[in-house]
Amino acid sequence: MEDPVEVEEEVDDHDEDDTNEEFEEIKGEEDFISDANFDAKGNNDAIGLGGGAGGKFGGRRGGRRHARRGRGRKAQLAVDKGLEWLANHQSKDGRWDADGFMENGDPALGALCDGPGNALYDTGVTGLALLCFLGAGETHRSGKYKKNVAKGLRWLKKQQDAEGCFAPQTLSNFTYCHAIAALAMAEAYGATHSPSWKDSAEKGIAFCLACQNEYKAWRYTKKPGNNDTSVTGWMVMALKSAKNAGIHIDKRPFEWALSFIEEMTDDETGRTGYIEKGGLPVREAGKAEEFPPSESESLTAVGISARIFCGQNPSENQMIKLGVENLLSKKLPVWDPARGSIDMYYWYYGTLAMFQYGGESWNKWNQAMNEAIVMQQRNDGNFAGSWDPIGAWGEPGGRVYSTALMTLCLEVYYRYGRVFGTR
Repeated sequence: MEDPVEVEEEVDDHDEDDTNEEFEEIKGEEDFISDANFDAKGNNDAIGLGGGAGGKFGGRRGGRRHARRGRGRKAQLAVDKGLEWLANHQSKDGRWDADGFMENGDPALGALCDGPGNALYDTGVTGLALLCFLGAGETHRSGKYKKNVAKGLRWLKKQQDAEGCFAPQTLSNFTYCHAIAALAMAEAYGATHSPSWKDSAEKGIAFCLACQNEYKAWRYTKKPGNNDTSVTGWMVMALKSAKNAGIHIDKRPFEWALSFIEEMTDDETGRTGYIEKGGLPVREAGKAEEFPPSESESLTAVGISARIFCGQNPSENQMIKLGVENLLSKKLPVWDPARGSIDMYYWYYGTLAMFQYGGESWNKWNQAMNEAIVMQQRNDGNFAGSWDPIGAWGEPGGRVYSTALMTLCLEVYYRYGRVFGTR
């Protein structure tokens, strides 16, 4: 008996939805408004398909994407330019090459880009790039960049091993790249429910679960016995997106992850540590002096995001309030290389956390985030649309990493809905 042949879907040549409206014009259905405070008739899950009180089209397409409070034309233009840069620097095989992306530039525009990342992180940066397109409402079926999305997803799918892992398990910290790739595949499946990505998404998530330590969280490899907040944050996001996409996830992995976050959070300050309770963020070897850990609250931001996406209400949880009001609100994004304040990883998770928290704390963060990010986007030649990989983790990630994270920050208004409604 022959094995069934998997048929890849055709990439559509039009950008309409099933009502024949152009995606740019879609307003959605009034009964499914994404940021209704749990009054919508649709799915109430928080992330993935539009989030917070659900929505047929979510926040990634139509009116919400183009006219949301708190985001101006400059920010949306920066997103558009970021997507264009990413599309122009995608390799022919579909990946975003962490250390070789510059070869896809146009010599006619002048010097090719610099800023290579770690050559072993292709699956991770490809996942991040795909999240940018998916966050903007692009899929393999529709949108300006549907071919880029299709190629990227097909490349990721081909990297998956028999266990479901997207990253080479020879890497000492392969769970980072795997979690990001699994998140991207889960979101791609959730956005379209395409059979092309269903099996890959399910296997990727199954491997995430297989890597979790019993009664705890995640670290660099499969069930290593120790845990850290950073990998755990990416894993929680992947599991939550998968759950929202209709992939069955038991509540236990979320409960274990929350238990670890609680264990790492200082009861008095609200600071969440990396591998020790209330500790400051870590830095790559030799980077602590240039980018002082005291300038960042990255793991606190990860912890707050994980808490909210796992169901803790920011209006009721004291640790979330402490983390936001005592820490994140006092360390707003500032682009100052001399001070060592640039931490794009912190800004990404801080933006997720503060948007979910809402209120005046979010308004102040939002203004600072836009001021720090938008004006620093490159506008010259092959660099146009990218961000220089400056900061605590810029070197291992490279220019694809920095550009993807900054683009994701500016997509926060429509990428995920608020879990507990508008504050």
